Amino acid sequence: MRKSFLDSPVVDISLRKFEKPTGSISDVIKKFCISVGLLQPGDSRDVIVDLVLLFIKACKARRVLSIEDIYRHALNIDKKGVSQSNVRRHLFRLKELDIIEHAPEGYRLREWLSFKDLVSDLVKFKVEPTIERIKEYADFIDNFKQ
Repeated sequence: MRKSFLDSPVVDISLRKFEKPTGSISDVIKKFCISVGLLQPGDSRDVIVDLVLLFIKACKARRVLSIEDIYRHALNIDKKGVSQSNVRRHLFRLKELDIIEHAPEGYRLREWLSFKDLVSDLVKFKVEPTIERIKEYADFIDNFKQ
């Protein structure tokens, strides 16, 4: 077995804390995306912010988005560098964090959940188990005898 496989994380989580939310909804979504690792600080290409806002609006209307709807929306955004492959990459990242899901009719926020519930699930199913594993490593280190 190759060592690089052994050193690959099972889950990779980035968390950042900002000041309390203020400003426009786009600013708040951008800080949310940076906070959970979907964007890096200073990223100028923030198509994912527009996609998250699209999913929020669709969720409030209980509307499932087809891939064509998503592409159409992304291509209408007045930003350079928006391509279908870029949109697919962002969709994959949103699915990887369990923010969206692919339903038979298209894409939607997972189970029509609120963002607060989505974040609670993220903490419960990804962050807490990761912290527990880190504690296991710490305990192993503390109990190591030469």
